[in-house]
Amino acid sequence: MEKVLLGMSGGVDSSVSAILLKEAGYEVIGTTLNLFSETACCSYIDVKNICTKLGISHYILEGKDEFKKYVIDNFIDCYSNCLTPNPCIECNKYLKFGLMYEKAKKLGCKYIATGHYAKTEYSEKYNRWVLKKSKAIKKDQSYVLWNIPKEMLEHILFPLAEFEDKEQIREIAKKHNLTVANKPDSEDICFIPDGNYKKFLEDNSNLKPKEGDIVNSKGEVLGKHTGLYNYTIGQRKGLGISYKEPLFVIGFNKENNHVIVGTEKELYKSEIVIKNINLLLFDNISNPIKVNVKTRYSTKEAKAEAIQLNSDEIKITFEEPQARITPGQSLVMYIDDIVVGGGKIE
Repeated sequence: MEKVLLGMSGGVDSSVSAILLKEAGYEVIGTTLNLFSETACCSYIDVKNICTKLGISHYILEGKDEFKKYVIDNFIDCYSNCLTPNPCIECNKYLKFGLMYEKAKKLGCKYIATGHYAKTEYSEKYNRWVLKKSKAIKKDQSYVLWNIPKEMLEHILFPLAEFEDKEQIREIAKKHNLTVANKPDSEDICFIPDGNYKKFLEDNSNLKPKEGDIVNSKGEVLGKHTGLYNYTIGQRKGLGISYKEPLFVIGFNKENNHVIVGTEKELYKSEIVIKNINLLLFDNISNPIKVNVKTRYSTKEAKAEAIQLNSDEIKITFEEPQARITPGQSLVMYIDDIVVGGGKIE
């Protein structure tokens, strides 16, 4: 019987994953990452109760130092440099598929598993293990998994890969009388449960309100802003300026403390460069390839061409210009339902 270390948050997805893995014949060991103390207690109780009910062992894995270094410090650093981060992607790479994988090896586990909606399988076509979208397209989370090491793919199980919607998962939980069957999904950043990231930045960093100019792409001053970190690419409301046509945030000038605004047309870009790349499907992209790309978790895919510039950068050329391209966010490339890889938008 193969051992699998399952990351458990106390939610319905990871709880049902434990049931499915047991039914598939694995010896399941549950683990919960202790990333920050403030909100962990209730989740621990839920996980402990579920593991006791299912008859599986459970470990609490300490990860506060790593979480601060790779997730929180990165979050603050991005906003300090006019970038918009996605902390879940860093957490997946360094904690859920980094620290947890090291613990799995120590426990003699061949696999690790999570309740993510995604899929791993061996592809005869590409002669390697691949990361794919889940069948539950509306819940698919392959976008936030692009940065995991490709050599780990054959050791990762996603028990929810074949389910088409969340209600199927809840029905399994109800069938097994799990108290978390109707537990709502968490939509917030886990370390900012009230969703107020601006207050979090001000309380935990040197970022404080600092007035500066709002300018257009010609450098004309149109108004004042309250601090660069208070604004996002594509923002229209709350700028406090009037103009002959609608204006949107299109960029920042950190050196001059400027928020740059422009017309809707100026939001669109035909090509961009991504860096800090991680390729899963190929070792490199030496010739241009056609891909579908997502520039944010919630955006629709766009057709594009990708070519690797060097070991750390890929140029993306869109078939049709795309709006609200945000530095710091991840761009993820797909061929059909397979993740090619991704990188951070410059």
